[in-house]
Parts: sequence; structure tokens; C-alpha cells
Amino acid sequence: MTRILLAEDEQAMREYLARALERSGYEVLSVDRGTEAAPLLESEHFDLLLTDIVMPEMDGIELARHCSKVSPQTEVMFITGFSGVALRAGESMPNAKILSKPFHLKDLVLEVERLFAKESFGELK
Repeated sequence: MTRILLAEDEQAMREYLARALERSGYEVLSVDRGTEAAPLLESEHFDLLLTDIVMPEMDGIELARHCSKVSPQTEVMFITGFSGVALRAGESMPNAKILSKPFHLKDLVLEVERLFAKESFGELK
């Protein structure tokens, strides 16, 4: 089963995203900050890090950089409501997918499915 680590500081959004992904057959572990997610990336296996960019303590870009060091096989997808922040994330992590808020849950699920469909067919990213 595909495991997703979701880091989102806004509780309603975190629960909303986790529910949608779980209904689509993914195993989701959700946390409310990057500093909580970082050690999990070191101790457990995740196929995807789905992270908000703007969070207290450790932002999503810092978290993604940490992820690429300690768990390079983990894919990264950013979610954000700030276009300027999305641009900075794209420059920092050019292979990461960025979803801008607001988005429909079906769009999130489609992006996650698309990400893992590529891998199952052995295509290069």
C-alpha cells in the first residue's frame, strides 16, 4: 500500500486531505508541522511527502530538502495558497509537484495517482 506523510498545519485542511486520500486507498499519516514530520521521514518509509509550504517552525521547503537527504526515494508534492511561495518551492525542488489552493480533492487524488502510475510503468520523470 502506498504510504503518504501529510504535513499541514491547518487542522480542517489536514483532516479533509487525509480522508480523501484514505478513501482512495492510500495509507496516510498526518502531522501538523514540519518538525514533527522530519523525524518520521528518517524512521519510517513513505512513498510521498505531501506538505503545505507555509507552516510554523519548519516550512515545507525545508522539510522537502530534509526529505531529499534522508529519504531520497520519497516523492514530494507541495500544497500552497501563495503563488510567490510556489515559485520559490519550484526553484528549490524542481522535481516536486505543486498544487495551488484552492483545488478539488479529485484533482489531488488524480495528481497522486498520476505520480505513482508513472513509477509503475517505469517511466522516467
